[in-house]
Amino acid sequence: MSVDEVGTAATVRQRTGDEPVAAAWTDYLAAARQLDGVRRAAATAAAEQARAVEAAREELAGVHARLAPQQARLRELGVPAISLTPTPPELTEAARSMVGGPAAVLAALRVARGWADSADATLAARGPLRPSAWPPRARNLLVYGPLALLVPLVQLVVLLFAGTGAATVVALVVGVPMPAVAFAAGWVAVGRLFPARAGERLDRTPRLGALTCLVPAVAAAGGIMLALLAG
Repeated sequence: MSVDEVGTAATVRQRTGDEPVAAAWTDYLAAARQLDGVRRAAATAAAEQARAVEAAREELAGVHARLAPQQARLRELGVPAISLTPTPPELTEAARSMVGGPAAVLAALRVARGWADSADATLAARGPLRPSAWPPRARNLLVYGPLALLVPLVQLVVLLFAGTGAATVVALVVGVPMPAVAFAAGWVAVGRLFPARAGERLDRTPRLGALTCLVPAVAAAGGIMLALLAG
């Protein structure tokens, strides 16, 4: 065998030996790329799940904050507490809708927020019919006004039926402290009839209440005094 033939045979054997190495390297690169793709997909899925969990927590806090005052308002409207509590079938249905993970929970909470929006709109539509939803001045005037008019009306009735006699004088004297009594009664009644919500301070409008209780009494007393002087 010549030298050229020996060199050619060695080259063929070297190429034949390199082919398995190249094939293995190619397979390794393909597997590494596939593994990197799987790792990236897993990282992306984990990040999306973490964002969904955080969003669901925020949504849950928001829905809970909306439902608490709604429940209080419905109780004020006379809705029984048992009607505001989910029934076992409703709880089962809610649990079934959340088995899909954080994304399903977030979707269910957003649906619940939509229901809360509808409930707020319904309550707001009928709110003006209830005095507790009125502005504090108009609401409290419903309490102070009748109390302020009670004693002056009694005094005027006594004047009309008894004339300018002793009974009218007694009614006038008894009516002197009545504005303070009416104001105190109105102060208590406002707190009982229109209790403040959690975290809020009740506005009893004391200046308006004092003025409302004082003006009718002064007007009635002035009228009775003029009648007594004229008589």
